[in-house]
Amino acid sequence: MFPRLWGQGQVTGDTENSDEFPSLPIVTENSQLLVASDNDNNMDTKNDKDTESTAVSNEQEASPKPRSHHSAAKTYASTGEAVLDLAIPALGALLIDPLMTLADTAFVGRFSDAPEALAGMGSSAALLTFSFYLFGFLTKVTTPLVSSKRAAGSEQEAVAVGGQALSLALGLGGALAVALLVFQNQLLGVMGTVSAGPETVHYAKDFLVIRALAAPAVLCISASTGILRGYLDTKTPIFILVAANLMNFALDVVLIVFGHMGPLGAAIATTTAEWISALLFLGVLAGRLPSAGGALGSNHRAQQKALLLDAAEDVSNSSSGALAIVPTFSVPPWAEIKPLAVASSTVFLRSLVLQVTISSAAALAARNGDDAAVASLGAHQIAIQLWLLCSFISDALAAASQGLVADALGRNSQADAREVSIAVFGYSLGLGLILGFALYLGSETNVLLDFFTRDSATRLELARILPLIIFSQPLNTYVFAADGIIEGAAEFVFQAQSMVVSVVTAWGLFLVLRTTGYGDGDVLVQVWTLLIILQLMRGITASWKIAKKDGPINILSFGVESSER
Repeated sequence: MFPRLWGQGQVTGDTENSDEFPSLPIVTENSQLLVASDNDNNMDTKNDKDTESTAVSNEQEASPKPRSHHSAAKTYASTGEAVLDLAIPALGALLIDPLMTLADTAFVGRFSDAPEALAGMGSSAALLTFSFYLFGFLTKVTTPLVSSKRAAGSEQEAVAVGGQALSLALGLGGALAVALLVFQNQLLGVMGTVSAGPETVHYAKDFLVIRALAAPAVLCISASTGILRGYLDTKTPIFILVAANLMNFALDVVLIVFGHMGPLGAAIATTTAEWISALLFLGVLAGRLPSAGGALGSNHRAQQKALLLDAAEDVSNSSSGALAIVPTFSVPPWAEIKPLAVASSTVFLRSLVLQVTISSAAALAARNGDDAAVASLGAHQIAIQLWLLCSFISDALAAASQGLVADALGRNSQADAREVSIAVFGYSLGLGLILGFALYLGSETNVLLDFFTRDSATRLELARILPLIIFSQPLNTYVFAADGIIEGAAEFVFQAQSMVVSVVTAWGLFLVLRTTGYGDGDVLVQVWTLLIILQLMRGITASWKIAKKDGPINILSFGVESSER
């Protein structure tokens, strides 16, 4: 099966389902015209050109000649190499928010004298995680929409879609910030923060008010990441991630360690870093700053002009023929935004259901008895940040499988989709064991406990739930890998439905655990068992879809590869 060209190129094949959620544009094995990068073109031999020219000539009578344009096709020696090449850069973009929140948690837990500081920040952080995660569709949906326009040679349309995505992100971010500020008392009441006492509420408000101001920046980062992926650039976000985390770390040291500002200092540090990140993203997309890959950025002007010329588009309206993606407030026709609306609504529903469950878990942790509420909230904050960090690492595999599965199914090759799925599941098992072992070492050596907090009650509560988090890591990585495969098959409606089934089942079993007094009646232990049951149900439903005989993958069929190829 390999080596093969995986990447972006001329969109070919059936377009009957163009009103559906668009699949990622691809370079197919049987395409009669493959346009590689300029360097590859310089390396072509005369014989290669003659062969390619003959192939095109023979095909012209059977089908129209596609319009050529520059692309970024890439050859891989194996499926595993293709997965890693996409997953490793994607990891950087996925880690920006959890890494900064994890750093904030460590600094506040280590250098704040009052345990209420960590508890208050934990309650607000759970609320913010819920709020920001709901808009993750800005990345998932923007990527294929921009990529499909670009691959079809409609560069100005791709630019327009990117501008609309940025405008949507900034608009939704502004509305979210206002909602968080106006309804902060009610929202913290829902989170159960009041149960932990007035000091905890004070710290929670300090953190929430400042972090709410970062909502437009966070959503802008999500949309910008989707646009860059649409232009095959998964490396630029890594450089922006490094800059943001260095800034956040430096400000944490100044404001928390030396300034003794606690959660307020953590909020200022993270909000500043996220706005700097958003501005850097906007600078790259507008062509003002250089990028690390793809076709955008100030260092790719010649390639951008070639893209526009190849697409037979007027470059006189662009700055020196450059691609500049900036927020726009034009409203496109319904036909153009229908794929975005359908996919976004289903992904939003799925995210909403998942985040309601996670945030409810934090609220339940706050109600673990009057004496234990503060310690329970603090332990839950540390545990959820560790769990989210591992989840975001696992989500890099989902990002890779989404693109590669879509590529395979776009070529009508279910066999290749199965091979990608098997490779991704293999990596997920290895990653899950590595993450679990790392957490086990941190727990056994007390490194995790010492790193995050000195409060004895919080350490005791955390020690009770760490074994659950450790042993669930292989399951966690499997679920994220399966999610990516299903997303690559554009089964967004099924994902929303399966999430509802999983959540209802998990909550039903949670009520049984509460009734039976499981975990010695410790609500925190019961809450984390609930989260693991949720992951188990997600894994079961996803496995059913991937293994289904008439499904998009049919992973259990091994005897038909040769006929499909």
